[in-house]
Amino acid sequence: MLKPLSLIPVILYFACLVILTIYGVHRYWQVYLFYRNARKKSSAPVNFSQLPFITIQLPLYNERFVAQRVIEAAAGMTYPAHLLQVQVLDDSTDDSAEIVRSVCQRLCDQGRDVQYIHRSNREGYKAGALENGLKSAKGEFIAIFDADFVPQPDMLLNVIHQFTDPNIACVQTRWEHINREQSLLTRCQAVFLDGHFIIEHTARNRSGRFINFNGTGGVWRKSAITDAGGWQHDTLTEDMDLSYRAQLRGWKMIFLSEVVSPAELPPEIAAFKQQQHRWTKGSVQTAVKLLPSVLRAALPWRIKLEAFFHLTSGVVYPMAVLLSILIFPAFCFTDSLRTPAASPILWGTVMSLFTILTFSAGTFYVVSQRELGKNWIGCMIMVPFLMAVGMGISLANAIAVLEGLFGGPSEFIRTPKYGVAAGESRKAWKLRASNFKRTTEWLPFAEMILGLYLFICVLATLAIHRAELCIPFMAIFMIGYLYVGSLSLYSLWLSNRGATPLAVYSARKAA
Repeated sequence: MLKPLSLIPVILYFACLVILTIYGVHRYWQVYLFYRNARKKSSAPVNFSQLPFITIQLPLYNERFVAQRVIEAAAGMTYPAHLLQVQVLDDSTDDSAEIVRSVCQRLCDQGRDVQYIHRSNREGYKAGALENGLKSAKGEFIAIFDADFVPQPDMLLNVIHQFTDPNIACVQTRWEHINREQSLLTRCQAVFLDGHFIIEHTARNRSGRFINFNGTGGVWRKSAITDAGGWQHDTLTEDMDLSYRAQLRGWKMIFLSEVVSPAELPPEIAAFKQQQHRWTKGSVQTAVKLLPSVLRAALPWRIKLEAFFHLTSGVVYPMAVLLSILIFPAFCFTDSLRTPAASPILWGTVMSLFTILTFSAGTFYVVSQRELGKNWIGCMIMVPFLMAVGMGISLANAIAVLEGLFGGPSEFIRTPKYGVAAGESRKAWKLRASNFKRTTEWLPFAEMILGLYLFICVLATLAIHRAELCIPFMAIFMIGYLYVGSLSLYSLWLSNRGATPLAVYSARKAA
């Protein structure tokens, strides 16, 4: 029998576990949809007899390390020069504005159509810059690349003919990662993103469900942007917001997994967490804004259900944090859960749910690596650590979920870009990392406290010989919090010490 006082942690624990398992089962469903629709590939009905005019928009904000790289890559794409305009949408407030202006002027002198647009304020942030750029955009199609991307020369030619279908609003390409092997952290990020693009995007798009533009590495039809209401900045994920509004208006989107757009992964944990926080909070804001409209729309139930899981996926983060806190008291202080023999049915149910949840993550990521021709066996070995990293950032993302639900409008905090390259040493980006300021300085300490709490829980479980089967799960939670927390503290120290000024780095690079 469960004692009254022990009911609260047990009920909360089971509620969290059930919710997480439901979202885990949804991942199995996505893998099923992926294989079921794997042979359906998007192909242009016909090719344009005459190529259309394209405007490339490059939204920048204090991007001194990567601005020149992305501008030159965009201007050098193998698309007829007389049909290509590059808009550099620069909201910079530091010396990078002069760097960008100089690069644009040099390209203009070479005969390239490069327009430099500098705003004196960041009204609307990235969405505001994109909307402002549309006013003078010459192209009927708009390609967008963030500052950390290095677009391949033939990307536009590989994408543009999809728009011969007049119902296509946007074509999204797959992200590739120029610094995938730089560190354990970047390898984890690469696997996370591969799962999103290879499994989620492919499964949704080829089964006729809604997908989202990922903010970069894609091309939009300008008339579709206008018809959907333009770029709006009342959420932090203006890309997802516009995607859903356009699809609610009847427009279609295409994901081309075979066309890649290389980009830089954040090489240090603070930048990664900022990125994840913005994406998570923005998706929650988009859910609050648009999910009621999606559920009321005259759409098939399969589209509505997938949109629900897509837009509400952030709920897993607060559930994961609660689960990690409750696992020890729920099992060790409840008579029915102390040992499997005390309640075989209850234990069997819990372990079954945990198994389903654990293997859903493994299946999702291993399949994505296998489809990419990567070392999927190595990925299988890496799954526990992938889960640990996911747990490690869950506290930061849980806060993002709460802010998205109950907070008001907030600042668009860009992901720091370091201009890293494949094979570049850790020392090089550390020099650049010291120039970025961090926020939420208390969070790494909270993550470390959670990690130490779980370490004590593991020791206590071994000491009292109760619920020992839970130790592997507690260990994953513990490793995740301690790994992310310790890296965050190091990143905070690196930023605050300011020992290496930018001028020193620039001089070393020039030498």
